[in-house]
Amino acid sequence: MKTEKSEQTRALILETAMRLFRERGYEKTTMRAIAAEAGVAASNAYYYFAGKEHLIQGFYDRVAAEHQTAAREVLARETDLEARIAGVQRAWLDVAEPYHEFAVQFFRNAADPDSPLSPFSPESAPAREAVVSLYREVLAGSKTKIPAELADAVPELLWLSQMGLVLHWIHDRSPNRERSRRLATRGARLTARGISLARFRILRPLVKEVHDLFTDFLPGAARG
Repeated sequence: MKTEKSEQTRALILETAMRLFRERGYEKTTMRAIAAEAGVAASNAYYYFAGKEHLIQGFYDRVAAEHQTAAREVLARETDLEARIAGVQRAWLDVAEPYHEFAVQFFRNAADPDSPLSPFSPESAPAREAVVSLYREVLAGSKTKIPAELADAVPELLWLSQMGLVLHWIHDRSPNRERSRRLATRGARLTARGISLARFRILRPLVKEVHDLFTDFLPGAARG
């Protein structure tokens, strides 16, 4: 079937690119080298991915999709907000672990705020929105009810908290990234408590102010 073969070719190119990025580094890996290693014509590689940046977006999309799948078991089982947040963030750590060394090499490119590879860039909006959407599900299925006026802000703040976890994970050299796992657990406890306090009307403006602070100083972080 043509569609299935097309998806297989696309997946092969992406897998080959990730391997070469790990082995040679992002800067030293060319699209022609990726195509040759994958056994496809360069024109075919460019048909699926217009450039290396698009390959990284494909990587982001894949990790986001795998994260959503891995999080389903947690969301189906837990209704406690802390357990849902911690479970979803630990699920991300499980999905991302095979790519840790690649992420370390790639970080200097992704950290450039002007790069389309930045997780805050407009080009990264689909993967970013997938994670924000996942956190909407985290909140929607929780016993803790979120005030209506914070329904948009809190999922975006949870995505930003995950970005903090990602940054720690990149630099984490502890066995099995155990420090990152502890951070996910402790961070979820603190975050859940903060969200619970938002039921008090007097504290809601503070949550919104924190959200506005991030979105003002990280343009594109939540809006794409």
